[in-house]
Amino acid sequence: MSDKIIKYDIKDINLADQGNLRADWASREMPVLKSIKSRFLKEKPLKGKKVSGCLHITAETANLVETLVAGGAEVFMCASNPLSTQDDIAAYLVSQGISVYAIKGESEDIYDDHLESVLAEKPHITIDDGADLVAKLHSSNHIGLENMIGSMEETTTGIIRLRALSEEGKLKFPVISVNDSDTKHMFDNRYGTGQSTLDGIIRATNILITGKNFVVIGYGWCGRGLASRAKGMGARTIVCEVDPVRALEAIMDGHEVMPMNEASKIGNIFVTVTGGLHAIDEEHFNNMMDGAIVANSGHFNVEINLESLQKMTEGTRTVRNNVQEHTLESGKKIFVLGEGRLINLAAAEGHPPSVMDMSFANQALASEYLIKNYSSLDKSVHVLPKQVDREIATLKINSMNMNFDTLNKKQINYFNSWELGTGSNQENL
Repeated sequence: MSDKIIKYDIKDINLADQGNLRADWASREMPVLKSIKSRFLKEKPLKGKKVSGCLHITAETANLVETLVAGGAEVFMCASNPLSTQDDIAAYLVSQGISVYAIKGESEDIYDDHLESVLAEKPHITIDDGADLVAKLHSSNHIGLENMIGSMEETTTGIIRLRALSEEGKLKFPVISVNDSDTKHMFDNRYGTGQSTLDGIIRATNILITGKNFVVIGYGWCGRGLASRAKGMGARTIVCEVDPVRALEAIMDGHEVMPMNEASKIGNIFVTVTGGLHAIDEEHFNNMMDGAIVANSGHFNVEINLESLQKMTEGTRTVRNNVQEHTLESGKKIFVLGEGRLINLAAAEGHPPSVMDMSFANQALASEYLIKNYSSLDKSVHVLPKQVDREIATLKINSMNMNFDTLNKKQINYFNSWELGTGSNQENL
């Protein structure tokens, strides 16, 4: 650790050694980020820049932080969800000289204080998972705006907020939508969410998925991955979706599709992955069978109308870690997992490091891209160049000891020509 004073608010600094082991274990499955870290150590593309991050404080995030530090950045971290922090990782990062403000189970007031703590450092760049830092910066000329050159956003829910802000003409700096990179949403959202959500549900409940009516509400990339894996484990999968094209895709993928009013009558397990508001509402709770299990894998806990459920509830008790039983006036019981927060992080460890390798590679390269290009970017939401996706995908494939084809000169010329067709002479290619 350096001589500088490290400010932090964590559970227990004595957990650092345990966190070190977990971060090291995750790094074994993150070869792309490791390659970027090696280059950053030599080139220092982030030298002199302050980066404030609001991310899930996990073993995978620790490896991203170390990559940013290798690039020359001074990093300050807080949690992006009150239940997602791994306390041993928070301690490990502090032991490495990083200011961290994150405690698993922190209250909403403390969560808000932690956001303010990282913004008080007057960062040049923020890294968000849900856009809470950016939202703070846009309230009443926040002091943290002083040095800001731009931000990066990790998740679908955050991008929804940021695009709304941009469309109103109120976004005060450019934002890179890391979530829109193919090597992020096609892998993290689909394969990561699919596996880790089921992991969280099973750890919380110890139920058998096989034979259950498993209702997935929302069929974006996260919903696709979750429904696919639930089906693979033997569930009867039912998809609820408001977009007819996505609903049709779900049917073609082998799932049943019906409105939530119908699905709520027959489901055993319900999981929201919409990024929206009250996907499970009062009428749906009224329809549910005794013993229904409700969970959320969207970023915010507003996807389930917990206030309505509480008003309907005669009594509650915690029957297992992360399982709250709600007994309704009729005597029917509904079980809510992880307080309606991200179940894959509330009850499990989040996405496997292998998939976060690509997501955080995007974050690291986005920070470099932002520093090089912020002066030419307008104050809106931007996407990383496709070449970055290709670079990350290539590094990932190479790390798996596999390879892929490339086009030869004639094939490239063919794709770039409009003159060639049936019977054309190809000798001049």
